[in-house]
This record gives sequence, C-alpha cells and structure tokens, in this order.
Amino acid sequence: MGSTGTVLRELRGAQKSAKGVSLYSRYVNRPAGRVLAAGAYRAGVTPNHVTLISALFTYGALASVALVEPSWTLGVLVWAALAVGFAFDSADGQLARLTGRGGPDGEWLDHVVDCGKLLLVHAAVLISFYRFGELPSQAWLLLPLGFQLAAVVTFCAGLLREQLGKAAVSARGPSWAASAAPVSRVRAAALLPADYGVFCLVFLLLGAPGAFRAGYAALAVVHTLFLALFLAKWFRELKALRAG
Repeated sequence: MGSTGTVLRELRGAQKSAKGVSLYSRYVNRPAGRVLAAGAYRAGVTPNHVTLISALFTYGALASVALVEPSWTLGVLVWAALAVGFAFDSADGQLARLTGRGGPDGEWLDHVVDCGKLLLVHAAVLISFYRFGELPSQAWLLLPLGFQLAAVVTFCAGLLREQLGKAAVSARGPSWAASAAPVSRVRAAALLPADYGVFCLVFLLLGAPGAFRAGYAALAVVHTLFLALFLAKWFRELKALRAG
C-alpha cells in the first residue's frame, strides 16, 4: 500500500471527464473527494462502504432539517454535513476506479442513495416549513414539492439519456461514436446554480427563515429553468442518435 501522496497522484489520473461538470464539483467537491478516497484506500474501506458513509452524513443532516427548529447553528451543521456527504459521494467512484473494485452493484447503490437524497432534501424542507415556518401563505408548502419534481425528473432523465446514448453508440460500433467536445470553463461556470454543492449553501440561511425561503425559491426557479433546457437538449441528442 503506497503513501498517501502516491495514492493521491494515482487518484488524479483516475478522474472522470470534466465535461458537463460545474466549477464547484471540479475544483471543490472532486478534490475533497480525492482526499477522502485516499484516506479510505489507506484504511482499507470499500467503495460501497464509502457510499454508505455518504448516506449517513446526508440523511442525518436532512433528518435534522425536518426535526430540529431552524437556527444559525443548525444551518452551519446541516451545510457541513451535506458538503461532507457530497464529497464522500465523489470519493466512492474515485476509490472504485483506483482499486478496480467498481461494478454494477456499487453503481446501483450509489444511484439509490442519490435518488433518496433528492427526494428527502425537499421533503425535509416541506416538513420544516410546516412545523416551524411562519409562512406568509400556505401556498409556500407547494414550493418544495415543485422543486422535488424538477430535481427528480432531471436526475432520472439524465440517467436515461446516458444509458440510451451508450446503447445507441454500442449498437453502431466504436467507430460511430463522435469525438469528445472540449471542456468549456464558461459552461462549467454556467452550471454552478444547478450544482448540488451550491444548492447546499442555502441551508446556511436557516437562521433567517425569510432569507432561506427567498434563496430556496430562487434556486427552485433556476433548477426548473435548467430542467427545461436539459430536457430539450437531451431530446435533440437522442433524436440525432436515432437519425444517425
């Protein structure tokens, strides 16, 4: 087993493409996940166990949002736990690629945890609004449901786009695949508002309910707009694959 520095260097060579990744994930979450993956490798922890550690941090934080009265202290703790959980979510895949221990079971577990996270984060906000929020109108209770819809449809549609695209390319043979487009820093910056790590920052406002509602609502609008753009883009790409 090599030194931590050696493991980190090997992990840098085992990264997924930066295409379609926001600046936060590229320069904050992935490097943090790389450090956690190196530590897990040194400790002999498996990728699936890293996924479960990610779930522990994330689901624990979301339970706190639903069950504990909002405060500045809670906001900091929730944000920190969500950020650490997100970093572990990156670490499991990096560790799997480093060790060659990835497989369908690990990918399945990772997606199950991610899907549960997207459902629970907005359910937790809804419960918090209902239990603790002095809402200007009961209509605010619909906001987490709409945000949840946008997040889950984006997640599921993105997975389907990826799998259907791979199937279409596989059916035509490797020579048919188009060359990879260059990574765009402008696009990576534009994707920041849709990044889960950026979304988690809104929980730092839990101590100011009005500010939290405003920030959460703004992010809901942004994510809904991104959903519309992504759906149109993915539909065009899949239609082009069929035509090709």
